[in-house]
Amino acid sequence: MPRAFNTAGPCRAEDHYMLPPTARLPQVMGLVGQKLYFVLHAPRQTGKTTALLGLAEELTASGRYVAALLSMEVGAPFGDDPGAAEGAILGSWSRAAGAQLPQELQPPPWPAAEPGDGIGAALAAWAVAAPHPLVVFLDEIDALHDAALISVLRQLRDGYRNRPRAFPWSLALIGLRDVRDYRVAAGEAGRLGTASPFNIKVESITLRNFDAAEVAALYRQHTEDTGQLFTPEALERAFVLTQGQPWLVNALARQAVEVLVTDRAAPVTAEVIEAAKDLLIAAPGHPPGQPGRTAARSARAPRDRAHPGRRRRGAGPAGG
Repeated sequence: MPRAFNTAGPCRAEDHYMLPPTARLPQVMGLVGQKLYFVLHAPRQTGKTTALLGLAEELTASGRYVAALLSMEVGAPFGDDPGAAEGAILGSWSRAAGAQLPQELQPPPWPAAEPGDGIGAALAAWAVAAPHPLVVFLDEIDALHDAALISVLRQLRDGYRNRPRAFPWSLALIGLRDVRDYRVAAGEAGRLGTASPFNIKVESITLRNFDAAEVAALYRQHTEDTGQLFTPEALERAFVLTQGQPWLVNALARQAVEVLVTDRAAPVTAEVIEAAKDLLIAAPGHPPGQPGRTAARSARAPRDRAHPGRRRRGAGPAGG
């Protein structure tokens, strides 16, 4: 099955054109190696999930760690009921570990625990049972709110002192926001307003956009697979319009090669990229952040662009 430009969900190397998932997170390996806890935050559809799945796979394949990306999202409906949130989350974790890890590295049955202790007890049991240091990336952490969120953060802080023998060696919270901006019922403007429940973090990092060379490298994969060229002018225009925002980079190319120029013998030109932009702007719906409007703003004012590495409003990417 041919690969394609991905605009929905995490990228898979066998199905999608993609760049090395950890290239935009060079500091993470060092944080993991030092047994540190940290926060990664970036807008939706910037490739967070893809990058962390790839990093977890790389860490496990090294033979030095047991690493997994685990989602917190299913606990979101239970903000006022930490016990119910924990039950939903642990069910999701079991399925994720089953999909990501071989049998010998999967967690033991989750221990029975009182509400408000289920996450900490589960991580402690897994860390003890794992044959290598346990590394966990907790995705969609800021989907939680109120009592469930505070409970999880306090359980992580409580277990931190027991690492690495009886709690994860390294752990990251992954979401849209930094810790102090997590949502709670109390506090200024409905935000946590402090990093205190997770003051064990050593650093908050974000995920940069693709640079121009990376956009060209991604598009070159399509050329290598199909023979269809992107002209130098098309590559330049794609970067100007998207500023390397991963969803937009993929969405422009997808429109160009799957809608506008399906003849693989015909090249993708700058004019085709402009037409692809217009299709995105005219589309009736966009992912969160309205990437079509982002493209429109970039096209109208190419000299007034955000720096590629800066966190900014607007669309995010596939794999988010």
